[in-house]
Amino acid sequence: MHGSLGARTRHAPGEPLRGRVAVVTGGARGLGAALARSLSSAGVCLALLGRREESLRQVAASLPTPNICVESDVTDRAALASAARRVEAELGPASVVVANAGIAVCGPFDQTPAELWQQVVDVNLTGAANTARAFLPQLMSTHGYFLQVASTAAFGSVPMMSAYSASKAGADSFALALRSEVRRNRVQVGIAYVHWTGTDMLSGIDDDPVLTALRRHQPGPARRVHTSDQVARWLTRGIAQRSPHIYAPPWPRWCQPLRPLSPALVASVARRELRASPSGTPFSGAEVLGASERADRHS
Repeated sequence: MHGSLGARTRHAPGEPLRGRVAVVTGGARGLGAALARSLSSAGVCLALLGRREESLRQVAASLPTPNICVESDVTDRAALASAARRVEAELGPASVVVANAGIAVCGPFDQTPAELWQQVVDVNLTGAANTARAFLPQLMSTHGYFLQVASTAAFGSVPMMSAYSASKAGADSFALALRSEVRRNRVQVGIAYVHWTGTDMLSGIDDDPVLTALRRHQPGPARRVHTSDQVARWLTRGIAQRSPHIYAPPWPRWCQPLRPLSPALVASVARRELRASPSGTPFSGAEVLGASERADRHS
């Protein structure tokens, strides 16, 4: 039941994921929850990891395949190691691991508390590495697939989101390096470049004039906000194909050759927006994006 994701001959045509074991971090809400539902619909047995077991169980209750919920913070290496042991004992070794847990903080760098800035890097970058470290032995035994959820923010440095941009660019680079290291073990590493997605994290984005301006200057298709369920379907298809790169939506793949130009284009829009602000900066202070995420981290 829990063999290699690469051994597709054991599965019915068109069902390469059925019976596999997948781990999804940040599985309690947003894209993580949507991906859990999509993978479960494809026949995957799920291990949902997150900071609040009660929230995880609400997602798990709707899944049609066997699953477990493990309360685990990706910044806690010991907790992740314990989670990995539990996954293998209760479901079998993981064939798919998705490093999806992430947070975003919006605000000027000089008004962002150092601890909050560090927290974004700890979750989005170090947390991804911690996840890979905990589950890599299982992925090596199953010749599995590790998916790093990055962002098109990795293409260009977004003002007012310095920690998020830096962490996602770092996660992108980490995954590329890891890919070369584990290929000899028949482990594939994929990177998902996610664009505007209708999750709780995006709910406050219109309050940021710089981000609003960046979106306004993008071509029509690039401004579209896609539902988390649609993005999850794109990710599920890429996981089934063991894709080295997953673009959600698909159009950013054509922007890869232009990545060196992105920082300059983003900076040009940001400078105009900042100059237009009477105070010289769009707003003061910084906060975690997403009401649910803020409530979770203050509870």
